[in-house]
Amino acid sequence: MTLNTVSSEKVKNKTVLLKVDFNVPLKKIGEEITIAEDTRIKITIPTIQLLVENNCKVVILSHAGRPKGRVVESLRLQPMADRLAKLMNRPVETCKELTGAVAQAKIAAMQPGTILVLENTRFDPRETVNDPNLAKELASYADVFVNESFSTAHRNHASVSGVAKILPAYAGIAFQNEHKMLTKLMSNQKRPFVAVIGGAKISGKIETIRTLTKIADVVLVGGGIAHNFIKAQGIDICNSYLEACDPKEKHGRSSSYVEIALDLMNENKIEKMLLNGYIPLPKIIYPSDVIAAKDTSDTVGKHIVSLTKNNNGTLEKDTMFLDIGPKTRRLYRDIILQAGTVFWNGPMGVFEAEGFAEGTLAVATAIAKTTANTTIGGGDTLNAISQLGLEGRFDHVSASGGAALALLTGAKLPGLEVLFT
Repeated sequence: MTLNTVSSEKVKNKTVLLKVDFNVPLKKIGEEITIAEDTRIKITIPTIQLLVENNCKVVILSHAGRPKGRVVESLRLQPMADRLAKLMNRPVETCKELTGAVAQAKIAAMQPGTILVLENTRFDPRETVNDPNLAKELASYADVFVNESFSTAHRNHASVSGVAKILPAYAGIAFQNEHKMLTKLMSNQKRPFVAVIGGAKISGKIETIRTLTKIADVVLVGGGIAHNFIKAQGIDICNSYLEACDPKEKHGRSSSYVEIALDLMNENKIEKMLLNGYIPLPKIIYPSDVIAAKDTSDTVGKHIVSLTKNNNGTLEKDTMFLDIGPKTRRLYRDIILQAGTVFWNGPMGVFEAEGFAEGTLAVATAIAKTTANTTIGGGDTLNAISQLGLEGRFDHVSASGGAALALLTGAKLPGLEVLFT
């Protein structure tokens, strides 16, 4: 199969429906809502520039947040359009409607080489159920469809896969690069391949961890995800965050993520020798110490906890594990610096809170320093490197989050499959 890709010949002088992901973190300063981190906007610029230079009318579709089919004023796309205009140094028009007479009139009035951002696609309840009527109405606006939103390629939504089945459909420049990078990551790694998986929730990453144990040499876990592996070893995690399994989901014989974590560790007990240092390592490594406190505001009371069964019953019940500890930071750093390939998704702790970002900083700086082929991804990871001032220090920055993780597990992505011939 071949991925259909955008080119000047395919779009010249046409009206183009461009799918992007402007679901970026926002912050409120006074009464003004501004962009906190804009990687997902920046990666669309080469494709938008290509379209503008080829005299296209560029009609942009994006979602923001989870408005659940209703209009939420704080999730309108005006701040994203304003940031795009600033980054491109050219006007970007907006429309407060997605469909209907107002949207149609705005598009009809466009001149070649101009850009229009339609309203949040998820304000329309038909979007997330891939309603064919919404797909047809959106498709009627344009001659061709270009997808520059790999991050939503795992969604079977009207503006993702629905429109692509109606119009001639092509992958944008960043979309192509993302697909190429992830395909290479799955099949052609320079060894050792070190995967670092963090974040709060394990539900969206458990299958990725399972897959990574098959293709990576070692998987380092941190954040709330690590609590499942720690508890699976019989160690008390006190009041630390632990995600509960959805009872509707099927997990084989396992009824909780802790049991799934234990299964994964039992399946991957074989120790491997890492290059250079000749350190024998299990396939999955969880923290051996953590930074703990009563809550994220308790910077005075934060302390190091060595994770052993001997701690059971000795820690205060309101103790929370909020970051990886210094011993774990040193081990993770040493492993990363020996890597040939590194894939990182998710912070090591509550990096947003003052006093609990050291673990994430240690991992980030080690990945930035290594000579390995480095790929980082996920919204929280991008926020972390922005907050830590480490932008531009990695070989590939993926803004795709869940879609990238889904592809790594071998899942079929509706928004990707429809672009193949």
